[in-house]
Amino acid sequence: MQARREVSDNVETASRLVAEAAGRGAELIVLPEKWPVFGGRDELWPAAESVDGPIMDEVAGWARSHGVGLVAGSFSERIEGDERVHNTSVVFDREGRRIAAYRKLHLFDVDVGGRRVRESDSDAPGDRPVMAQVAGLSVGLAVCYDLRFGELFRLYAQQGADLVTLPSAFAERTGRDHWEVLIRARAIENLIYVAAADQWGRLAGGHVAYGRSLIVDPWGTVVAQAPDGECVIVADCEHATLERVRRELPTLAHVRPEAYRDLEHAR
Repeated sequence: MQARREVSDNVETASRLVAEAAGRGAELIVLPEKWPVFGGRDELWPAAESVDGPIMDEVAGWARSHGVGLVAGSFSERIEGDERVHNTSVVFDREGRRIAAYRKLHLFDVDVGGRRVRESDSDAPGDRPVMAQVAGLSVGLAVCYDLRFGELFRLYAQQGADLVTLPSAFAERTGRDHWEVLIRARAIENLIYVAAADQWGRLAGGHVAYGRSLIVDPWGTVVAQAPDGECVIVADCEHATLERVRRELPTLAHVRPEAYRDLEHAR
């Protein structure tokens, strides 16, 4: 989806898309990053709320009414005593109970394509990875720029993740060359599914999101991809596929952390 200026419009769109996904048989649904409102501090702060605020309460109702697990993309969470917000991804089970909340660890402070972006001006980083058991899957939580930090995905894989979800508003400039490559790499090297729900098109503050949401299997095969525009994509995350690929390529069993501690420089 593409976040508009009015929160109510975005809530209505997300509700409709969640209903469509549930109607197509989805048991776990993932929304994009900052779907209630996108932008800098001036846009984010007025719409920020707590994890049990009205927007997340409405999302909990969607999970409950459709009987689905729901990774509620991410939203701007108010931090007491701080003028910044957390970029927070909340997970609900099929009864609408909040079972996990992950605060984005890595902030997008870059100078790329002639633009300077300082996410840390509006957002504060989280301090820990988070996993959840939902819809029969062990799910690791990540958000957008986290994709570039392979150690987070490796940690989730080592802790038994079947799937990592990645709500995003990935920049179009970098997305053209890096989006699919990085998602497939994270899936392949960690023997996991990755479900990446991306915003698309021009958003607040001149940001252009790449779109092309993806679901990738542990072999690195793109099993579903969004076209340019608003839509729902659906795929099966199969335990049998995870077991087969991990049996054929047991790379996680071959990791040698004891050998990586020191680097011997050639003389």
